[in-house]
Amino acid sequence: MKKGFLMLMTGMIMAGCGGNDNPFYKKYENKYEAPPFEQIKTEHYMPAFRDGIAQQQAEIDAIANNPEAPTFANTIEALDYSGELLTKVSSVFFNLYSANTNDDLQRIATEVSPLLSGHEDNLYMNDKLFHRVETLYKQRETLGLTGEQNRLLEDYYKSFIRKGAALDEQGKARLREINKELGLAELAFGQNILAETNDYKHFVTDEAQLAGLPESVKQAAAEAATAEGHPGEWLFTTQKSSFLPVLQYADNRELRKELQLAYANLANRNNANDNKANVNKIMKLRVEQAQLLGYNSPADLILDNTMAKTTARVYEFLDQVWQPALAAAKREAKELQAMMDKEGKGEKLEPWDWAYYAEKLRQEKYDLNEEELRPYFQMENVRQGAFDLAGKLYGLTFKKLEGMPVYHPDVEVFEVNDADGSLIGVLYTDYYPRAGKRAGAWMNDIRGQYKKDGVNHRPIIINVGNFTKPTADAPSLLNMDEVETLFHEFGHALHGLLSQCTYPSVAGTNVARDFVELPSQIMENWCFEPQVMKTYARHYQTGEVIPDELIEKIQKASTFNQGFVMTELLSASLLDMDYHARTTTDDLDVEAFEKASLDRIGLIPEIIVRYRSTYFNHIFAGGYAAGYYSYTWSAVLDADAFQAFKETGDIYNKEVATAFRTKVLERGGSDDPMKLYIDFRGAEPNPDALLVRNGLK
Repeated sequence: MKKGFLMLMTGMIMAGCGGNDNPFYKKYENKYEAPPFEQIKTEHYMPAFRDGIAQQQAEIDAIANNPEAPTFANTIEALDYSGELLTKVSSVFFNLYSANTNDDLQRIATEVSPLLSGHEDNLYMNDKLFHRVETLYKQRETLGLTGEQNRLLEDYYKSFIRKGAALDEQGKARLREINKELGLAELAFGQNILAETNDYKHFVTDEAQLAGLPESVKQAAAEAATAEGHPGEWLFTTQKSSFLPVLQYADNRELRKELQLAYANLANRNNANDNKANVNKIMKLRVEQAQLLGYNSPADLILDNTMAKTTARVYEFLDQVWQPALAAAKREAKELQAMMDKEGKGEKLEPWDWAYYAEKLRQEKYDLNEEELRPYFQMENVRQGAFDLAGKLYGLTFKKLEGMPVYHPDVEVFEVNDADGSLIGVLYTDYYPRAGKRAGAWMNDIRGQYKKDGVNHRPIIINVGNFTKPTADAPSLLNMDEVETLFHEFGHALHGLLSQCTYPSVAGTNVARDFVELPSQIMENWCFEPQVMKTYARHYQTGEVIPDELIEKIQKASTFNQGFVMTELLSASLLDMDYHARTTTDDLDVEAFEKASLDRIGLIPEIIVRYRSTYFNHIFAGGYAAGYYSYTWSAVLDADAFQAFKETGDIYNKEVATAFRTKVLERGGSDDPMKLYIDFRGAEPNPDALLVRNGLK
């Protein structure tokens, strides 16, 4: 999807009423041209969506009916800059729909989804417009285009083909119906997960049942229960910041089992929020869509536009990593079972035991208790550590802005400047869970970077998470996974912020799905490096820098439990591929299909796949269909890329950082991703770098 003309299709949208007071029709007045969130009302969305669609349709008609011969400027460039109002309202809506939704926004999403789907179809199935694009594509060798222009032209031509421009009228009509139904089914899938997450509440009334839990976890659960009208009790939910500490520390095996299974059965309870029918509908439509467009399977259609290119190549790649990961996981399972056997209870290792005994084993092997680390990982300090790292690598500075319009009190805003003082962009952070926010963590933009009429429009970026909330007695104190996630999403933010492209559709994170995780995942390599930790890991009460002995323990334990981590991740990637490699629209028994997929690869019963089908939001509503493998694919890239720093003996090496900035981060999708990588590294990535880093080889 080209951001220059439509910024939707992870299935999220919205409705309202216009008039002179509608902020979307005016220029945003603040210095950064950030949305005036406090002025935007529910009734403003739908009129702006309808007018935005109408305005862009008029622009498209003008391009398609232009009597002059097609040129890059009057066709491709004009198309990419079209749809300003639609992009403006879409960007605000999609961010709020994901991060701060409510019943009104969900209603509007359902109303506007088919309108946007139809509008996209009108664009890509416009015969006159396609003819102009096709004419330019065939002449591309003679047009004297820049590299970025050539890439944009190729992207548009392939998008037209992949979205039905070459179909006959009957085929186009059916594709329109498929796209409309898919948009609504994907929307419903995500809404069901949010509803399920909000509905599940497990109250504990006896504190003795919480033995083993850190006091900070109990306090957070007590405050959550009080907020729900249950003072004197403790509330646990399927938000990861709530249930994962229970799995890791609670002595109460039944409580661990309750919460593990509650999460594992999200949207799979045969109730109004059950997603099995949605999975079926989505997969039937995707298979039909792919085959209508001339591909055997959805995976073949999707992967045609990635670094991996083919379904077979992805399976081959995943198998190379799966085998050593599974072997490591089996060794880890034996160690954990041995620990349980020593207790003499006759219990068999189950999924709800893994994190609990892994934590005991980590303490036994490395004398490292993750709860020891939390006091050193105050959210604000960790975030500042990420900012300082960007300063050392790229010369960036971050200044907190007071009085900026925000959509929720949790949101904070920062001005980002380059070493020479010039504006890089604006960063919003929104880190705590709430009922209106979907699970997980992500980066998005309110405005992507682009250049037009001599002006370099700087981006406005958002980082969103669901981290441990502050309590009455303590600030937000993160665990190691949350620290890593903060750095990860900040890497995506840098990709958006540092963009220096001309055209919206190739700027920032508008890159191949299996390349987009490189800028995010490479940041994880720094977060637990001793030099970096000493810049942000300070005790929240004393200000003491994290002791060397704790850092040493973290380093020694860096490959601990990696069999589990990789197996959990890769099994989800393979499940995703099995769904999207399907070539039939026959009915699916979702649970049986999932079991067969995981049995085929030999996933051990002590590990549950990271995302089961009914809450696998990434692939059924989040744009990662046949693309979840990209986290591992990009992990190969990031492990190899970080070696470029390590090889110099300086993890802050300015020369390497400048090369990564100018040859990867600034370039967006303006060239073939492997070419961008080779320009930076000098060669294709070495897959062994990942296995070695994770202790699997």
